Amino acid sequence: MQKVLTAKEMREVDRLTTEKYGIPSIILMENAAHAASGIITGKFHGSVNGKSVLILCGKGNNGGDGAALARVLWQAGAIVSLYLFAKLEETKGDAHTNFQTVASLSKTGEILFEDDVPIDDRFGNAEFDVSKFDLIVDAVFGTGLTGSLDSIYSDFCGLHSLRKDNDGPIFVSLDIPSGLNSNRPKPTGINFQSDLTVTFTAAKPANVLPPASNYNGELYIANIGSPKELVDNSHSKTFLAESQDAQSWLQSTQFSSDSYKSKRGNALLVVGSKKYTGAAVLAGNGAIQSGVGLVTVITPESASSAVAERVLPEVMVNASLETENGSIDVRAFGLINKLGEKADVIAIGSGLGSEEESTRNLVSKVVENRQTPVIIDADGLNSLSPVDLKGSEDHPLILTPHVGEFLKLIGIEDKEAIANRVLAVRDFAEKHSVILVLKGARTLIAGPDGKVVINPTGNSGLGKAGNGDNLTGIITGFVAQAVQMNVGVFETVVAAVYIAGLAGDIAEKKFGKRTMLASDVRDCLVKAFAEVEKTDE
Repeated sequence: MQKVLTAKEMREVDRLTTEKYGIPSIILMENAAHAASGIITGKFHGSVNGKSVLILCGKGNNGGDGAALARVLWQAGAIVSLYLFAKLEETKGDAHTNFQTVASLSKTGEILFEDDVPIDDRFGNAEFDVSKFDLIVDAVFGTGLTGSLDSIYSDFCGLHSLRKDNDGPIFVSLDIPSGLNSNRPKPTGINFQSDLTVTFTAAKPANVLPPASNYNGELYIANIGSPKELVDNSHSKTFLAESQDAQSWLQSTQFSSDSYKSKRGNALLVVGSKKYTGAAVLAGNGAIQSGVGLVTVITPESASSAVAERVLPEVMVNASLETENGSIDVRAFGLINKLGEKADVIAIGSGLGSEEESTRNLVSKVVENRQTPVIIDADGLNSLSPVDLKGSEDHPLILTPHVGEFLKLIGIEDKEAIANRVLAVRDFAEKHSVILVLKGARTLIAGPDGKVVINPTGNSGLGKAGNGDNLTGIITGFVAQAVQMNVGVFETVVAAVYIAGLAGDIAEKKFGKRTMLASDVRDCLVKAFAEVEKTDE
């Protein structure tokens, strides 16, 4: 996991890098330029020689990064133009040093340099043609911006829209697209739209949290020389999941020569109803393909035949007592308790139905009498909403709501109350000592200790029926393995969410968002595991 830092936390890291380790700030700026140049060069198949580049700079340190980049790209053979939206004499410190170097190079015709460029009329006239450039770099405003951009920046922020049929320059932002407040997940005004953002040392909230992150395009986090311990020791409790987290989990639960079903974990799922047999099938199939040893599904008697006929043959199906409407009855607790004695985890909720009082009572009884980790999803959550849940370290509760279910859990209806999703999930997880998985664009995983992990995998094609059941099954299978192998449950949930999202990304490439189905995503787990396992450490 990589820490996500606010602008203030990032400034502190930069300060300590210079004061404690003696690394001059201008060296950090130089490293930032070389890191960005390396990433940009990769986008041009290893060479920028002869490429036409326009770098747009503000007068601060973000502009200074742009000026240093201009020189580095010029040295690599690019044809570079730099527009400074301020007078050269208004720049200061390291930024001024780099702008002065570019100004000196411009006198010999090496780089085209203009300062005091009027941003309000340079891009709004017909003479400006983005197609003349192979690359346009946004280095106007960095992480220090706190307010909204004035309307004079409208044409600058709209440059991306001038590209026709995706034929034209690559748009790159340094650190963060101009116009975004780096600390906020929601834009406050007009913003530059990038194809690619190179942020330095650590991601900022607006780099990774939607809708602000939608302006970043592809995100790269570049190490520019600040010691890792400074980032690790920062006060931030917000993290970005990465492939290595999933890879480490797979290594810690790998198959040994003496692996057999009991050592791989035993998962019990209390899912489905007469109306929602598909949910039980998807959850059971997701669990069995996660690597777990045994999966048992408990579903109402009226649903059991339909579930057994469609579920993978390796999944065992048990029929339970049911209500008049075909939901699992509270009297089924005896069966759940009996099978649960051998289980390493119990999942409850997918397709369960929450209208029946008997079913709601069953969910409460399972939670209150648990002897294993319990995963609660969908109608299981609705049966408990709102409720004073209380998890424990020995038998953790893992809740997997979407936004609507989460609002019910906290007993409110206004979505604006959770506009800051990171803060909302952190507060809930700490208050109730649970692991909370808030599904949606960039799923969040919050722990009882206040740690919040942002998951970068997944796409909007997952916003269809059945994918929540898939995820429940996958998490259940992962947790069962973790219990058997003494792996941390929180880290396990992070890995499960990452791999499930990655399977969704693979399904998108294979089928497209419009036609991809939850069963397609589950089938893509094989490739997701393979992709993570081949990642270099």
